[in-house]
Amino acid sequence: MIVAFAGRRVLPSTSLALHASMNSIQRYMAARLAEPSREQRVLVVLPAYNEAESLPLLFARFRESSSLIGPLEILVVDDGSQDGTESVAREAAGPLPVRVESHPHNRGLGAALLTGLRAAMFEADIVVTMDADDSHDPATIPLMINRLNEGFDVVIASRFQEGGEEVGVSPHRRLLSHSASTILGLVAGVEGARDYSCGFRAYRSHFLRRLLHEVGEENLVRETGFACMVELLLRASAHGARITEVPLVLRYDRKQSSSKIRIVRTIVRYGVVLTRHLASRGWNSLSHRGGLRRLAGYSDHAR
Repeated sequence: MIVAFAGRRVLPSTSLALHASMNSIQRYMAARLAEPSREQRVLVVLPAYNEAESLPLLFARFRESSSLIGPLEILVVDDGSQDGTESVAREAAGPLPVRVESHPHNRGLGAALLTGLRAAMFEADIVVTMDADDSHDPATIPLMINRLNEGFDVVIASRFQEGGEEVGVSPHRRLLSHSASTILGLVAGVEGARDYSCGFRAYRSHFLRRLLHEVGEENLVRETGFACMVELLLRASAHGARITEVPLVLRYDRKQSSSKIRIVRTIVRYGVVLTRHLASRGWNSLSHRGGLRRLAGYSDHAR
């Protein structure tokens, strides 16, 4: 028997060989898609302000988890610290590939985050942002990368997913974060998100670059304080990000430095960010139904 292939006559033995070759290629591509690429460059951004005591402990956790995490690089953005954070970051790095970028004076979390994102999104395939106070466990990073490799653009380490927990969080801080996420979930209703304010996230770099192109550098992160995390999440959602979450055990009991959050100011800025988001989307974008579904524990992307 002679088989026709692409307009040409092919002998049976050739056809069988071609078929086997195509099956091998398909199996290879399926395996590559199913497994996280070990060639992905991961860059962790650590905005830091007066974290000289915490960074050595956090770096030790990175070293302890290195066999799980795999190769990555760390960018510490020192936001005008006065306790020697910059020099400690360099000295405590040890074998970790750590570099430091410094602001001459304190400009706020949002400014430090923007400095880190602008550098990381053009250098790495995956950008991870974490708090530098040792309250986030680097061992969570592999799970976050796996979710990105499933096709998501943003992965949030969430206190509000099953398995998540808050250890050592003060009542007023807990009230702020829970209330903010409840209100934001009701009003903004970001698909796949329940924890709106956590700074522990993983992003696909190509999504961040697209977002930067669409909104402009001056609008990527406008908030200088803690509201920047809510702002960036809402902006990402508005521009089509696929968002999901993984559980986070927040270890606030490990925190060495004093809390820098200003409760009243942060609440006010949350309101400003939400109002600005709704105005830009049109007030008809209020999604009470979606928010109520999330409060009930439903999340299509997080399943």
